[in-house]
Amino acid sequence: MNVHSELEQRLRTGPFPLALRAAIEARGLALHRIQRRLAQQGIQVGVTSLSYWQQGTRRPVRAESLRAVRALEEVLDLPPDALIRLLAPPPGAERPPARPYRSLLDASGPLYQLFDALGTPADGGLHTISHFERVRVGASRELVGRDSQQVVRAHRDGVDRYVAIHYGDPGCAPARVGLRGMENCRAGRVRRHEEAGIVVAELLFDTRLRSGDTHVFGYSFEDGTGPACREYVRGFSFGGGQYLLQVRFDEAALPVQCRGFTRTTPGARPTGQRELTLTGRHRMVHLAEQSAGPGLLGIGWDWA
Repeated sequence: MNVHSELEQRLRTGPFPLALRAAIEARGLALHRIQRRLAQQGIQVGVTSLSYWQQGTRRPVRAESLRAVRALEEVLDLPPDALIRLLAPPPGAERPPARPYRSLLDASGPLYQLFDALGTPADGGLHTISHFERVRVGASRELVGRDSQQVVRAHRDGVDRYVAIHYGDPGCAPARVGLRGMENCRAGRVRRHEEAGIVVAELLFDTRLRSGDTHVFGYSFEDGTGPACREYVRGFSFGGGQYLLQVRFDEAALPVQCRGFTRTTPGARPTGQRELTLTGRHRMVHLAEQSAGPGLLGIGWDWA
């Protein structure tokens, strides 16, 4: 397939990065020449940004960036809207309503410090479609660990990792918390905040997602370093995903009562409380939500 046939196909089917790259190759223009031609029209775009756009590492979304894309159509001798239309999100790829982490965690300051240490934005470009989480409570009533199976969808191009957060009980030892990638991911960089009891870790995918793509992966945090645990709470920055939480208790430490609840903020009183029944020889309890968050959702229990 020659470069012009490749361009025609990419303009029909996308995605945007490959269409832009095909247009640049078909016209035989270097990025610095494209930058100069845009500058002549009063549009300032860096060569690095143009490179990121054609690689799919970043996506033009701001008003000035979209203006630059329209100008690119003229510079690259493309039909009007040939590139702009490829930036429309696929069905389901729109970024859902979200809340910042600072409204979900008491220790949001340390959490953002860990994000900065990883060079990772709080919005990693993914939102959860479904999440099945299994929490294990040990014989000493401690949080032993938790296993997660997630299905996520990208709402921007170029996403190749998920940033997982483990928020331990007061008195836990983050330095001793372990992370394991179990399915379709592997552990990357890990950062810990000892005072706040937070572990933030990268889970690296073996593929780079485009906007609208989905990915299934599983991972596990091993803790067991804290005191007696009385609840497990999950914060949802984005809303709309399915969530199933299952807590399994050691047979030597069974609670006398369990309840599900929601919270608007970490310090708020629980709302929507309902009693939950222990099953599996009184060792397990679960909570299922068809459309969770944004907000806080969890299970609490009382010890004898």
